[in-house]
Amino acid sequence: MHTLYEYAPSGNSYKLRLAMTHLVVPFKRINLDITKGESRTPEFLEINSNGRVPVLVLEDGECLAESNAILWYLADGTPLLPSSKLEQAQVLQWMFFEQYSHEPFIATARYWIFSLGAEEEYKSKLEENRPKGYAALDVMEKHLQENDFFVGNKYSIADIALYAYTHVAEQGGYKLDAYPAIKAWFERIEATENYIPITQ
Repeated sequence: MHTLYEYAPSGNSYKLRLAMTHLVVPFKRINLDITKGESRTPEFLEINSNGRVPVLVLEDGECLAESNAILWYLADGTPLLPSSKLEQAQVLQWMFFEQYSHEPFIATARYWIFSLGAEEEYKSKLEENRPKGYAALDVMEKHLQENDFFVGNKYSIADIALYAYTHVAEQGGYKLDAYPAIKAWFERIEATENYIPITQ
């Protein structure tokens, strides 16, 4: 059985729980509270010297870090990853978008507000980052106006990667009323087989 070291409220950890539940992959969970430095202990640094979660420890003891790399590993050879070379590259395109154009603004705002309860402390950074987060949502909305899912009109790890933090963006102060295509996409994902919410 795989072991998932995670911070349970994290979207990056949720990505992996959601994917493994979809794929009926057994795993056990070990929660580390990153707000208390629990991912910086000597014991955990032996597992991931970068001191970050999530980390998936495979049945043979091998360790994988970085949520989207783990998603790719889990999805390989399953319906969550397209088989064509072009569509696989498009999945990576959206996963890179999530990490560089989306997560730094949408996930970080949620962490400051929802996890740390430090909205006033980070007020200036939140105001600076907000337009960049909305720009990422605009890109997603435009794509979803013409597509049910992000790649090949089929549910894939590209959707899981983007859904994880987008569906809780309001916890970071983002308003989603102007994004009907994104909201309809939420509903399609939440209707998939073996879907679990982030709180489960």
